[in-house]
Amino acid sequence: MARTESTMAVLGMAAPDFALSDTGGRVVSIDDFAGAPGLLVVFLCNHCPFVKHLRMELATFVRRYQARGLAVVGISTNDVRAYPADSPEMMSREAEKAGYTFPYLFDEDQSVAKAYTAACTPDFFLFDGERRLVYRGRFDGSRPGNDISVTGAELGVAVEALLDGDPIPPDQLPSVGCGIKWKAGNEPAY
Repeated sequence: MARTESTMAVLGMAAPDFALSDTGGRVVSIDDFAGAPGLLVVFLCNHCPFVKHLRMELATFVRRYQARGLAVVGISTNDVRAYPADSPEMMSREAEKAGYTFPYLFDEDQSVAKAYTAACTPDFFLFDGERRLVYRGRFDGSRPGNDISVTGAELGVAVEALLDGDPIPPDQLPSVGCGIKWKAGNEPAY
């Protein structure tokens, strides 16, 4: 299985705007999360073995922190002509199966993924209340087949610090997963 690392966007960058349809056809924008103490943007998809590996723990993790006010959104950006398992219809099924309680949005033209410099699935971007990037990287050290438990510990440390008003640890490791499936001719320069 091919592995791609996240780009490790520059800490402090402003959260790029988005307005995308969720699995029910409702448009969700970044403005819908105004007032939340933090926003977690997760690039994911349905077919990736790295996402499948952590999806149940991700759903539990999100519910825990949504209860504390964290806003969360998932975005799928893969080329669905080449990967029909990632289509909006299949996203709706996956959200229900996995127990996702966050909007699962479809970035059809892949512009949002490019704006965030997303490179893989899963790819995590945590923004503070002013929508400045405070964490980018991995959920934890677990990967398919490495026998490390899926806990979300690394992202959890950052979320806890953010919600408690403490400094975010600067040592952050890139996420590793399947490379985003870009449409032909739409591959980013980064």
